[in-house]
Amino acid sequence: QVQLVESGGGLVQPGGSLRLSCAASGRLFTINARGWYRQAPGKERELVATITRSGTTNYADSVKGRFTISRDSAKNTVYLQLNSLKPEDTAVYYCNAVESSPYGDNNYWGQGTQVTVSS
Repeated sequence: QVQLVESGGGLVQPGGSLRLSCAASGRLFTINARGWYRQAPGKERELVATITRSGTTNYADSVKGRFTISRDSAKNTVYLQLNSLKPEDTAVYYCNAVESSPYGDNNYWGQGTQVTVSS
């Protein structure tokens, strides 16, 4: 099983920054992509950022230029740097890992970490 442990959420003022971390453990050899999603109250879960095994990144338009996804492969950890935070960034942020196999793709999720942007 793949285990994802998140940290770094919290309460910040508009314009502030946070750095989220997600450490993965377990059977990771087949993990091809890591990412971050978020879900705000009353909204569906949405993609924030992804990074593939090859290092290709992808961002939601709403966070492009403000958020940065990165990884430390040796530590099996991905990060999300959240800068210039806005109240609309308030959400539960979920770490994600995608496992590819001959039977299809499996998604693994962290427990979620709350990010609240408020003055």
